[in-house]
Amino acid sequence: MIRIGIVGGTGYTGVELLRLLAQHPQAELVAITSRKDAGTPVADLFPSLRGRVRLAYSDPAAASLEKCDVVFFATPHGVAMSDARRLVDAGVRVIDLAADYRLRDLVEWKKWYKLDHATPDLVGEAIYGLPEVNRAAIRTARIVGNPGCYATAIELGLLPLVESATADLDHLIADAKSGVSGAGRKAELNIMFSEASDNFSAYNVAGHRHAAEVRETLGRVAGRPIGLTFVPHLTPMVRGIHATLYARITREADFQSLYERRFKDEPFVDVLPPGRHPDTRSVRASNACRVAVHRPGNGDTLVVLSVIDNLVKGASGQAVQNMNIMFGLDEAAGLTQLPVLP
Repeated sequence: MIRIGIVGGTGYTGVELLRLLAQHPQAELVAITSRKDAGTPVADLFPSLRGRVRLAYSDPAAASLEKCDVVFFATPHGVAMSDARRLVDAGVRVIDLAADYRLRDLVEWKKWYKLDHATPDLVGEAIYGLPEVNRAAIRTARIVGNPGCYATAIELGLLPLVESATADLDHLIADAKSGVSGAGRKAELNIMFSEASDNFSAYNVAGHRHAAEVRETLGRVAGRPIGLTFVPHLTPMVRGIHATLYARITREADFQSLYERRFKDEPFVDVLPPGRHPDTRSVRASNACRVAVHRPGNGDTLVVLSVIDNLVKGASGQAVQNMNIMFGLDEAAGLTQLPVLP
């Protein structure tokens, strides 16, 4: 059994980790921390976990995280980097669901996250946790930076085009929509029910920090810088990301076959048949990414549709997938839940 600790288990990604790990055949939850809720049984805060999670929250200072095999950080940006050194020196592997270890360019990281990095040397050894790109490196990683939700949908949708150099990599466009849970479990005016319901709006049009992550990741795949215009939108739903991606074709190919070949061995990427349109509820509560490839009017623009659940493949499910790889388990262990309909 893998002894697991979770730091910051009261937000949406934290409770999603608990939901998934409570069903994992090799997971033993030994610690979950929260300063504010220390001493409170997890099931009192989240009744959906009654009978499955019997732990109580503990103060981070009192939790014996060094005795864990792996620690997940479901915390705000800047927390994991403060504790990572102590944990990895104790032989604990770290999976950060925030952004502390997503970017290798620390100048770019500071630009977007407004912090000086506490462990810049560990950034160099941390592995970006997109299994479809970095599976081999994840196996031996001490620190994994779990990708952002938007970044996951966009990167998986564009990956075959970038690898095959069949599109204009200087002018990629990502038009993406997210459910309200992507903003986290917090009280903010724009995500209140009366503000977000019956509404649809773009935000951060001037620049979203996940764009830096996508540019760096796909740029490494391409072996050159890429250009990306990314506009995120807030939609009145709880879960889900729908990314509509546009790329101008520069070299002819059978794009349907290109995508099918690239992802045929990937357990969580489903390339739909020609002419299909994936929707967000087809992946709700699952670790799946569904992708469809379109070429409107047989013109020079390819349109790729990519959908994920932002809390699962976009966060906690991908983190568990990374854990499975790191510990030599079946990659799908604990992640075989079917999507929830309606």
